[in-house]
Formats: sequence, structure tokens, C-alpha cells
Amino acid sequence: MAKVDSKGRIVLPQRVRERLGIEPGTEVEVHEKDGKAVVEPEDDPREIVERMEELIAETSPASEETRPLDTDVDPVARKHRETVRSGAERDADE
Repeated sequence: MAKVDSKGRIVLPQRVRERLGIEPGTEVEVHEKDGKAVVEPEDDPREIVERMEELIAETSPASEETRPLDTDVDPVARKHRETVRSGAERDADE
């Protein structure tokens, strides 16, 4: 059984991650349905990009412009960002 830590994080059991195709870096949607927490992997890169843009708009002060991330970004975050962008571009070309 999974436990919630002090920061609200849980670790999904390996068998669940494997069945759902959830790998490190996979975006997931977490919502409540009928009093239960539901975790669903996000597989549409355009929806991931749209959600990222919404989060940026929600957290950025209106007076400041957003700017590209520096090259000093964590390698895992950089790889995830590149994967999402290439998936969105590939879907746009189809």
C-alpha cells in the first residue's frame, strides 16, 4: 500500500506504473472523482504544452516577461522538456 509523505507525495506501485505506461518524467493528471483520487497519464503532448503554458501564466507576475530557461537546467528536466516539445511538433506536422 502506498503512503503519503509529509509533502503530499506518493509513490505509485511498480505494477501500476507498468500497466499505465508511467515512466520517470511522465506527466500525469490528478483529480478527484466520487471521493477518490484518480491519477491518469497524459499522453497528448499538445495538452501537456497547454497546461505548462497555463501554469506559467498563473505563476508569472503580469509585469514580467517569461524568458527561456538557462542552459544550467537539470538534465532530466531538459530531456523532459525536449521530449514534450518534439512530440508536440511531431503531432502538429501530422
